[in-house]
Amino acid sequence: MIKILPLLLVCAFAIPAAADTSLETGYQEMYNLRFDSAQRTFQDYERVHPEDPMGPVSRAAAYLFFEFERLHVLQSDFLTSDKNFTSPQRLNADPNVKRDFETALARSKALADALLKKQPDARNALLANVLGIALHADYLAAVEKENWQALNEIKQARTLADALVNRYPDCYDAYLAMGVENYVLSQKAAPVRLFLRMTGARTDKQEGLVKLRIVADKGQYLKPYAKILLAVAALRDGNRQEAIGLLKQLAAQFPGNALFVEEIKKLS
Repeated sequence: MIKILPLLLVCAFAIPAAADTSLETGYQEMYNLRFDSAQRTFQDYERVHPEDPMGPVSRAAAYLFFEFERLHVLQSDFLTSDKNFTSPQRLNADPNVKRDFETALARSKALADALLKKQPDARNALLANVLGIALHADYLAAVEKENWQALNEIKQARTLADALVNRYPDCYDAYLAMGVENYVLSQKAAPVRLFLRMTGARTDKQEGLVKLRIVADKGQYLKPYAKILLAVAALRDGNRQEAIGLLKQLAAQFPGNALFVEEIKKLS
């Protein structure tokens, strides 16, 4: 069984300068676990930009992060234990959150497709489609334990992210999709990695870490999430001090998120 770490987010949002503040504020609120405020911020963005798919896909991200927080998916004990990803037992999902999550994804996809018909290289539409696929893959893997289906969607998201970076090389957060796929799948046994490569997956651990560090250094909206994943990678490699250092940075930036402080206490 393939284990998939949640991606949660796979691409940054390159949006007009006038819109940066509202979306960035929404993501800051989300990382601080102020989910109601984040949803209001994203809804306000949608009202001002009704044709932009970034509004509804951002709401979907907040719904997913809320569910991950409720189910303790982002705790280090969950992320570093292989049994959490190989067990077929589904988590106790909230059906209302799932409904709202899927509705937001569908809305984003419809807006993105409409925009791409008029502008085939519309950056926001491309970003929204990458993010929507990755978010759905996250839910499949972490909550519903549909790991093979999630793997297919993660590969699809990475392929779209590759194309996005080729078209817009300054979209540093897009490297998260490439980094996660490489790092996570590199943890499998050699015969499994060979099979995965034959299916088109990428399984280079060092390449994965390089890509994650690019996001942690240059990313905008995904920088915090890249640091979370790098902390998990450090723990899997037995480097507790590196993990603690990353978590301390996150705790200082997001004081409303007690998860980071709790993780530091467990590791100290």
